[in-house]
Amino acid sequence: MTEEVAPTTAHVVRPLTPETFPAWLALAQKHNGVWGGCYCSYFHGDTEHTVKDDYDRATFKQRLVEEGVAHAALVFEGDAAIAWCEYGSPDELPGIYHRKEYDAGEQNPAPWRITCFFVDRDHRRSGVAREALDGALDLIAQAGGGEVVSFPNVVEPGTKTSSSFLHNGTRAMFEKAGFTFERRIGKNKTVVRLTVAPAGR
Repeated sequence: MTEEVAPTTAHVVRPLTPETFPAWLALAQKHNGVWGGCYCSYFHGDTEHTVKDDYDRATFKQRLVEEGVAHAALVFEGDAAIAWCEYGSPDELPGIYHRKEYDAGEQNPAPWRITCFFVDRDHRRSGVAREALDGALDLIAQAGGGEVVSFPNVVEPGTKTSSSFLHNGTRAMFEKAGFTFERRIGKNKTVVRLTVAPAGR
């Protein structure tokens, strides 16, 4: 049975699993594969059993889910997934932007990182991304907790940005969720950090 976390009045958050993958895929396909056909595969690397370039991106993602090395919190409205927040270990998600700069300044490597959000175009600007973030943090807590880092964008007040620019959310959203700003990397990325307690504590 798929575990449910972070329910709201109208939405339920479920983990990305082989059972929920079809709903995830339907959301990605509705938006032409997301980010130019990425299917949320950019940050993943090859595994022992699966080489990214041997498969189309959707199949690559499915194989990682089946191997248990692709994690996300999916926000459901009824039977439809309307958003996700991708998270995982550094080994699962090595392909972060400005990695050399990040690694050079990383004094306390975290066991978890959050790398990607996506929200259905019919549900944007309604708080669903924050629901996905909270769901991911709940799932991390259930997996034993620990430090979580992410790399949200800096958005200057009064400016408008494309959804592709905000693939990893905004610094303000993370800070409202309790993350602490540490530093900037690159031109527009930041490093934020939060320690998540294990579930039940």
